Amino acid sequence: KNKIYQKFRLPTTSRKSTTIAQIPSNTMSKIAILDPGAQYGKLIDKTVRKLGVESQIVDLAASSEELADYAAYIVAGGGSSVHDADAPKYNAEIFSSGKPILGICYGLQLIVKELGGKVEKLDTREDGPIEISVEKSDSLLFEGTPAKQIVLMTHGDTVTELPQGFELEATSGGLTAAIANESKKMYGVQFHPETDLTVHGSQFISNFLFKIAGLEANYTLDDRHQTAIQEIRDTVGDRDVLLFVSGGVDSTITALLMAEAKLSGAVHAVHVDHGMMRHNESEVVEVALKAAGIDLDLVRDPDFFMNASTDIRGTKSKTLKETTDPEEKRAIIGDAFIQLRNREIERLGLDADTTVLAMGTLRPDLIESASELASGNAKVIKTHHNDTPLVRELRKRGQVIEPLKELHKDEVRELGHKLGAPDELVWRHPFPGPGLGIRLLCAKEPYMNDDFADVTAQLAKHATDSIKTTLLPVRTVGVQGDDRTLSYLAALSGDEDWPTLQKIAREIPKSVHGVNRIVYVFGDTVAEKSLDKITETYPSQDAFDQLRIADDKAMKVLQKHGLNKALAQMPIVSFPVNFGYEGKRSIGIRTMITNDFMTGDIALPGRDLPIDVIHEMVTEILKDSSIARVVYDLTSKPPGTTEWE
Repeated sequence: KNKIYQKFRLPTTSRKSTTIAQIPSNTMSKIAILDPGAQYGKLIDKTVRKLGVESQIVDLAASSEELADYAAYIVAGGGSSVHDADAPKYNAEIFSSGKPILGICYGLQLIVKELGGKVEKLDTREDGPIEISVEKSDSLLFEGTPAKQIVLMTHGDTVTELPQGFELEATSGGLTAAIANESKKMYGVQFHPETDLTVHGSQFISNFLFKIAGLEANYTLDDRHQTAIQEIRDTVGDRDVLLFVSGGVDSTITALLMAEAKLSGAVHAVHVDHGMMRHNESEVVEVALKAAGIDLDLVRDPDFFMNASTDIRGTKSKTLKETTDPEEKRAIIGDAFIQLRNREIERLGLDADTTVLAMGTLRPDLIESASELASGNAKVIKTHHNDTPLVRELRKRGQVIEPLKELHKDEVRELGHKLGAPDELVWRHPFPGPGLGIRLLCAKEPYMNDDFADVTAQLAKHATDSIKTTLLPVRTVGVQGDDRTLSYLAALSGDEDWPTLQKIAREIPKSVHGVNRIVYVFGDTVAEKSLDKITETYPSQDAFDQLRIADDKAMKVLQKHGLNKALAQMPIVSFPVNFGYEGKRSIGIRTMITNDFMTGDIALPGRDLPIDVIHEMVTEILKDSSIARVVYDLTSKPPGTTEWE
């Protein structure tokens, strides 16, 4: 095995003051964010604090005594239905407390149910950017926003009857979008104002805080830089640290913070090439980190990961190279990193019982993994490699330091600029720890459940004379109604009319509930309404090499035209649909525009990216004769996650 070890060196920095500003707290000027399992709860917290109001995320069932010091409540969204037998428990006294309340998504529905209205599951659901119409021109909540505007919806249940004393404030296609009882200062919105996809979202939250709840903007955020340094010193103490550095902005900023903390113990940085990296990724990482003043151990061991397995719900899994299930792949790769940690600790002569593992974990990672660090009620969307059961066990033992865990990507980039990290590192597109392992969709056989024919027929209703629909026999992961979905991939083909394609793609998940992702197929129109053949695919060197080359070609085209910063991320995905070409796979281009990485929209060709650039990517990728077709992902987040697995 080719392993390269280099002596670790951290950049020399002057030690800054450890004093952290103490924020005077007016106990009645802070709000409680009541959490029923919100995917976006931390985004509410982030928005409120940016507006200058102190906030804390509190369990939905918190007692009235625990809530006594809060001036107002925001009841966040969640993945349950208010009618579920196991719906999150809540404190009904909040609705008679007299304090201002804003219910978001699930929070709206809980208000309606508790106060005598009606919530029902209809045939139509809403996921993604939706236009709403404001019905009440003098609404305090909608003050300063237009009569028609785009918001993020993600719900299956709908309010069909308002409680007594409430008025309808906004609608979306005839469905309830917002309600209010002004005398009780109680408001509810079906959409998510805390996300980027709600264009005037910050204004809604500002209106609630200041115009409705009457709070003052007297809260100043702790300096996140000094807070992170202090957390590192308090958590690590005099122990040694092992830090996995991927080369992305998160782990790089973590490395720089570890250096600045001037710990008394040793800090060992390791970059792992697990065989699922992008083309020349490890070499690029090494050069980039050296430019930032960080040397590291470079460990190349693809065989270790390909032959790794783990315990999943009490059963030993297959090895990675034999596995097709996306969650099992994530779990195996994540736990392989921990197994590698143990091996590296032994090699370096460290104490396994005291050495601290440092990671660049962000808030979205914890939320999507349903970590208790982020939310006590959230549903698992996908298991991140830095939040597997083995990682959680290390956390319980006090052997993990994650100084960025309260931050989102845009905040980390701000911190990176403050620390003086090179621009090319700060603005690198995120690359997941499992690497291409989760960008290679694997399958032993076509994914065709009993509903395949019904979903095909539902999908066909969205076809036009010039744009055809095709159901594909693979599944991808999505996030709908704050919960995970594993659903079919749908394809559109025909005229390259991008605004129309996007419109159709947004309409499909509303009525075709078996689909959570829609792509456009370049080239000839696909005549069939469904396909039933795939190329059997497992994690293998050949499959990764094919994807690695396609990814490199697409990224080089993007860089050639200077469009890196036009996108937050551009995963290139391999999926096993062969479109009638036996033995071939297809490639997906997934563009993402986002700041918070919890929600996002596609880069629409002709609007956000030049169409010629997209065509150049397709042409370059198809020079590989083993690739059947190239597709372009048309799905916002939600209903589709950024990654397909």
